[in-house]
Amino acid sequence: MFKHVFEVEQPPRMFEKGDIKYIILDMINNKPRHGYEIIREFEDRFHGFYSPSAGSIYPALQVLEEMGHTNSEERDGKKVYTITEAGKQFLAEREEVLQKIKSHIKDWWGGEDRGELHNVFHQLRDIVHLLRRIARHIDAGRVTRIKDIVDKARRDIEAILGEVQ
Repeated sequence: MFKHVFEVEQPPRMFEKGDIKYIILDMINNKPRHGYEIIREFEDRFHGFYSPSAGSIYPALQVLEEMGHTNSEERDGKKVYTITEAGKQFLAEREEVLQKIKSHIKDWWGGEDRGELHNVFHQLRDIVHLLRRIARHIDAGRVTRIKDIVDKARRDIEAILGEVQ
């Protein structure tokens, strides 16, 4: 059943090669940010359904800085990026491209209100964070009990998703 539930049509690819830099630059245009803030902004914009890896964000930030579209400075131990005039001009000259990417994002997202599902993703993330914090201090018996709860929840969710078919 598990495989069948997830044999649904996949949405088109999130970003084409190089597109992410436009969205990052647009975010920085709104306010200076560090890499983790950018990742969180992606999560917020996609209601938890998409979270880029640091391995895609930081190289894009480096490219933008090398192109002269951003500057960075250390603030409270974090590298904060600010858009430059050249970056603003770059965005302005490519407004059509940026709007096309934003439209693609909206199409990918589907435009539906997925707020409750977004809350589910946040709850799952909170569980993962909790488990990471206590991982070193939890005994095998409790791990087994938690595993059983998670396994039951997964089976219940699969059954609910199977109803959609």
